[in-house]
Amino acid sequence: MAEEKQLTPAEKAKLKAAQKAAAAKKAGPVGEPLVDNGDGTITDPNSGLTWKKTDAWLDKKQFYTWQNHQEYVDWVNKNKDQFGGHDNWRIPTKAESLTLFDKSGVKQLMDKNGTYYPIDPVFAPGGASNTWISECSEEKIIRMDLKIGLDTPYPTTDVWSSMRLVRKEGEAAAKSSSPAPAKAEAAEAPAADAPAAEAKPAPAKKASGNFVPGPTPRKDFTSEEKAAMLKRARAHAAEVKARKG
Repeated sequence: MAEEKQLTPAEKAKLKAAQKAAAAKKAGPVGEPLVDNGDGTITDPNSGLTWKKTDAWLDKKQFYTWQNHQEYVDWVNKNKDQFGGHDNWRIPTKAESLTLFDKSGVKQLMDKNGTYYPIDPVFAPGGASNTWISECSEEKIIRMDLKIGLDTPYPTTDVWSSMRLVRKEGEAAAKSSSPAPAKAEAAEAPAADAPAAEAKPAPAKKASGNFVPGPTPRKDFTSEEKAAMLKRARAHAAEVKARKG
């Protein structure tokens, strides 16, 4: 105590901060260790959640925008035999994703850039340190950063992320976002020498005296437009990769 009284206010503040950090690190997360099931899945006995051992980056070597993130979720559920035989994988909630984050900093996993971030090394190394969470929407883009344990909002939809998928026993199978294939109706092919029938415009339907508009035609992009979009996408991907090191 005598030595502490001789410290300057700045030194006392520094000492208290160090003691607080040491206490937090010593306390660490309390609970049972995560279990590697040996089938591409990891069980957390403390929360009852089951996680995929690999993330989207390790599986597909690509990131996803919020608008197309469901493509990866559908792919995992369609290939359920590779991931424990389950077809109810989904993106986590904010609270669920934070159960991965080790506040003590004791647990460390190497990411795709060779740097470490605080989640359990029972997960496969070499993935990305971010994930989409279910609180995200078309109106509010939010991505979870597992390096710092914070969800970050973005003012634009032009944001890319990896994903860590989760499931829980008893949850219903995930519904695919892919449209169901249309049923083809058998049609008799016209004879080779038969004249083509003249197409007649269908009569416009009326509803309460007003014409009902037909369906909006699909937009067909030119090869130049497609090339420009691809160029922008590649440039953005390169920019994201550069920012991540």
